[in-house]
Order: sequence, then structure tokens, then C-alpha cells
Amino acid sequence: MFKIKKIKIIVFTCVLYFFVYGIQLVIVHKFVNPIVTPLMICRVIEGAVEGDFKVGIHKEWKDLDEISPNMIRAVFIAEDQNFTEHNGFNWDNIKRAIEYNKKHKGKKIRGGSTISQQTAKNVFLPPSRTWIRKGIEAYFTVLIELFWSKQRILEVYLNIIETGKGTYGVEAAAHKYYHTSAARLTNKQAISIAAILPLPLKWSPVKPNKRVADKIAKISAQAPVYVMPEEFK
Repeated sequence: MFKIKKIKIIVFTCVLYFFVYGIQLVIVHKFVNPIVTPLMICRVIEGAVEGDFKVGIHKEWKDLDEISPNMIRAVFIAEDQNFTEHNGFNWDNIKRAIEYNKKHKGKKIRGGSTISQQTAKNVFLPPSRTWIRKGIEAYFTVLIELFWSKQRILEVYLNIIETGKGTYGVEAAAHKYYHTSAARLTNKQAISIAAILPLPLKWSPVKPNKRVADKIAKISAQAPVYVMPEEFK
């Protein structure tokens, strides 16, 4: 009986520590830019295991006002058109994703993640598709929505999102694919980068396959009529 009680106390203490540590970590990154993320470290390790020791971490932080509005508009259209209207979760998209995955078992799982969810998982968690990880991702999503502004969430997202092999953030992507800066990305270039975000290790904005070309066309069609949220104009 004593041992069971002791185990309960240890478990409770660990859970409490995790929740408190998570809050502290999120508050720190409200002011301090992430230097490296679990995903970046995992990609380097994966490369080494496969014998590719050239996989590095190429990134360059840029404040939100140093990133082209074309890039901001493109990621909104491609990834989360209701970014400023939700509290971190787009329940309609989640329901549609669940229904799609039920009908297409055995195929690639479709996600319903918002920019907030993607930011939470990429900053704080290693890549995985377990339900436990999704639960922890939801916890960190709630925290960043609570402690960060929408501008901070988008700024972090645009700087840590995977945009190619060993490439992270839109500044590094701009240099790699177009030999320019994130501030100078044209509408077409920004849309092409946004189009590869679902599969950045397999897709290329400069050598688009049919799926990427279709996404580029879809985003391009919406761009002229898309109204940027007031706080990002």
C-alpha cells in the first residue's frame, strides 16, 4: 500500500513538473528566439545514421517586419486562413481531417493543423505521430496562444518551419532557392515556398512536381482576393 502511494506521488510530481516546465519554456521563448529545435536535431541524427554527414542546420532569424508581406500572405492562404480568428485549433479542419483519414485508411494521414499547432510541435517536440505527442502538442498550442501574441507565433513559425533538407525558416529558403532574402521574395516565389511546406524534404519550389504545381496554382488563384488580417497589413 505504501509503495502504491509512493508511486502515485512520484507520478503526480513528474506530471506537475512537466506542466510547470512547459509554461516556463513557453514564457522564455516569448522573448528569446529558439536557437535550435528537436526537429532540427533529429534531422541531423537521421542524416548521420543514413551516412549523410553533410546535413546541417541552415537558418537565419528575421523579425516579422523583415519578411515580405508576400510570404506572410502565402502561408496564410496555404496553411491557415483563419489564423487570427481561432484560439489555436480549427475544429472544422480537424473534423474534416478525421473523416478523410477514416475513409482513406492505409494512405497518408491528412492533418488539420493550424499555424499555432505547427509552431508548437516544431519548437517543442520531436517528430512523431503518436496520440501522446498530439496531446502534448495540444498543451503547448494552448500555452503559446495564451502567452504569445499572434504576431510572435507567426514570427517563430516563419523562422523555424522546415523548408528543405537542413533548411529552416523562410530566410534560409529564400537564399537556397532564389538567392535572395525573405524581405525581397516576389509573390510567385513566396507562393512556391508556401506550397512545399507539407512535404519540404520531397518537394521543391523551383522544380515543382504536379502536386506542387497544383498547390501553386490554387494559392495563386486566391492571392488576389485574399484579405490580409488587419494586424498583419
